[in-house]
Amino acid sequence: MVPIEFSEPVAAMPAAMVTRRLVLRPPKDSDLDTLVSLHADPAVNRFCAAATPHGRGAVQAQLQSWVDHWQIHGFGHWAIAEREQPDHLIGFGGLMHRSVAGHAGLYLYYRITPQAWGRGLACEMSQFAISEAFEKHHQTAVVAAVLPNNIPTRKTLEGLGLRPKGTLADGPGSAAALLYELSAERWAGLPRCEPEAVAFAA
Repeated sequence: MVPIEFSEPVAAMPAAMVTRRLVLRPPKDSDLDTLVSLHADPAVNRFCAAATPHGRGAVQAQLQSWVDHWQIHGFGHWAIAEREQPDHLIGFGGLMHRSVAGHAGLYLYYRITPQAWGRGLACEMSQFAISEAFEKHHQTAVVAAVLPNNIPTRKTLEGLGLRPKGTLADGPGSAAALLYELSAERWAGLPRCEPEAVAFAA
């Protein structure tokens, strides 16, 4: 997939979006400490340690890349909070154009604090991100890379309608990653339903 290119950066960040249980807003520089703490949590990195930035400088560069993506494309990864506590971030996630192991695409990503696992919040964010990608930004497909042993995330992806497409030999981890994909055509035919909670603690 070829990313949409704009001649000039988007002038202003969009306002926060609200789903049934979540507040989603573009990331900002002041989110750095929260992102550093999230990446430092061994439970969060259980399946993706090799893809985690190491050191504050690397995390800051990652956060800046998210901000830059918003400025160029008008969408990207969100800072995620629950509606009941909008000033308390529980994680980050969304869609960004990137290349993993040489495969370019619009990749779905999320990292949520363990205290918020198992309630379908990542799925709720992902559903909204995918609908925005297809219905507002007119993208043709969404992809995700996941390690084979990350069963909870695979269940979440499959529940969202993504299907295995192949492998990424040098994917984001110590083993080959699985590539999942959801086309806009398939998304249009899927029923819209409440997010299913997936147990992440096992």
